[in-house]
Amino acid sequence: MIEPLPAPVSSARSGRFLVLAVVFVCAACGLVYELELVALASYLIGDSVTQASVVLSVMVFAMGVGSLLAKRLRCRAAVGFGLIEAALALVGGCSAIVLYATFAWFGGSRYALVAFSLAIGILIGAEIPLLMTLIQRVSRRAAGDASGTVADLFAADYVGALVGGLAFPFLLLPQLGQLTSALLTGSVNAVAGGALVLLLFGRDLSPRARWALLGANALVLLVLALTTVMVDDFEQAARRAVYGGQVRVAVQTRVQEIVLTGKAGAPLDLFLDGRLRINGLDESRYHAALVGPALDAGPHGRVLILGGGDGLAAREVLRHRDVRSVTLVERDPGLLQLARDDPRLAALNAHALRDPRLRPVTGDAFGWLRGEGRLSGPYDVVVSDLPDPGITASTKLYSQEFYGLARRVLAPGGRLVVHAGPVAGRPRTFWTVASTVRAAGLTTFAYRATGRSAGFTAGPDRALGSAKSPHDWGFVLAARPAPHPFAAGAAPDRPGAEDRAGAGTWAAAGVRLPAGSLALTPPSEAAGYPPSTLVHPRYAD
Repeated sequence: MIEPLPAPVSSARSGRFLVLAVVFVCAACGLVYELELVALASYLIGDSVTQASVVLSVMVFAMGVGSLLAKRLRCRAAVGFGLIEAALALVGGCSAIVLYATFAWFGGSRYALVAFSLAIGILIGAEIPLLMTLIQRVSRRAAGDASGTVADLFAADYVGALVGGLAFPFLLLPQLGQLTSALLTGSVNAVAGGALVLLLFGRDLSPRARWALLGANALVLLVLALTTVMVDDFEQAARRAVYGGQVRVAVQTRVQEIVLTGKAGAPLDLFLDGRLRINGLDESRYHAALVGPALDAGPHGRVLILGGGDGLAAREVLRHRDVRSVTLVERDPGLLQLARDDPRLAALNAHALRDPRLRPVTGDAFGWLRGEGRLSGPYDVVVSDLPDPGITASTKLYSQEFYGLARRVLAPGGRLVVHAGPVAGRPRTFWTVASTVRAAGLTTFAYRATGRSAGFTAGPDRALGSAKSPHDWGFVLAARPAPHPFAAGAAPDRPGAEDRAGAGTWAAAGVRLPAGSLALTPPSEAAGYPPSTLVHPRYAD
């Protein structure tokens, strides 16, 4: 039986406005849920392109299913819409905290991600048919103006999606964090849905339906409120599950989450967005292998470090007394401040951030090279101490265009050294980096450093001493073609020949590899690896 037309509120115009306002709010909340799933999945699982594709495709499919299922509720559109909004508020509001819990205690959240995408998509898809039914009833009672209801409804829906899409990255995420912003969005969703039904159509509901709707919304709001109160305790427990009980510092900056672990004399570890960036047991071997060969191969009075906001690469550079100036470009000012002010991290980097020869610069490395970097060069050495190329956000920093920009700031005969990821674990990625550096017009020499501790890596490589844990570091050392650093007549005849020639040519230039390091000759198939570009990235987790 179809619900009777509701009794008038103050006016049909105000009723129509109320429905459209709720459409606006629901659309904004729905997009926040969607972006929350994408952001958290990218952080916990890795490869933001894949996670966004999974979330969007599953949700769009589920929205179609929800629209079909909503046809069964059109006869009871008001109470059906109210209960659907209560369910959506509960599922969407709790989605982030449940995803984080599955990651922290069960080691993965892929299945939970698909389940939440499916459930939220079905509930969002059921909204529009029911809202269309409700607004048509209000419009029909007003003046028979049913012809413009579809346009009004979709206009409110799209504008709400715009507001939600902008509010998430610029307001909710930086101010409240991922968990609290999802819970707050759920509360707004529940209030908006319940208010619409009870204010505009409440008189037409049976007492049983009214109490069911009130009870459902009250229960949802209570659950969301209690969960919000316990968010801090939950985050601490989840961090202990992920990082162990040695968390010293946990900071959420505008750029990333920074966690320092290691108490009471234990090695200091640094995690950025859940990924192990610095292992206190072996970081000195990594940074010596990264910096030493590049500086030993020639003049190094002016050095540029891209990334390395922890100050550890700068420590190795500043150990050379003939280094006159170091420019360090780091995107996260919070990491720079921590590296300067945290007693243990500052001691580990030998207070490099306070050395008068070092000038820290806050900015994206790619953008800085395109702008200020063009005017501040040339540099004798450029050290690229950036996150792993397998992380989607870093792909542009391992592109041919990026290395072309780095080449422009190199002095004649200057060197560029790139951390290119583990060789044994991801050889295709490593040799793609080498191919990409060569494509930028630089001559290259590949080498690896062994002795890496079996590490814990959250995110896409979460493992502890497993076969997936990286056990080496791979580097690509490159030079801008010039008489130096190659001896006269020793420069390779064609790009890539220096890799196949082994260490002989670079040894003539004075390159000395640290103990435990090995020059690499690429396998025969590596020559076929095309370079990675901005429009055709070739790295994957």
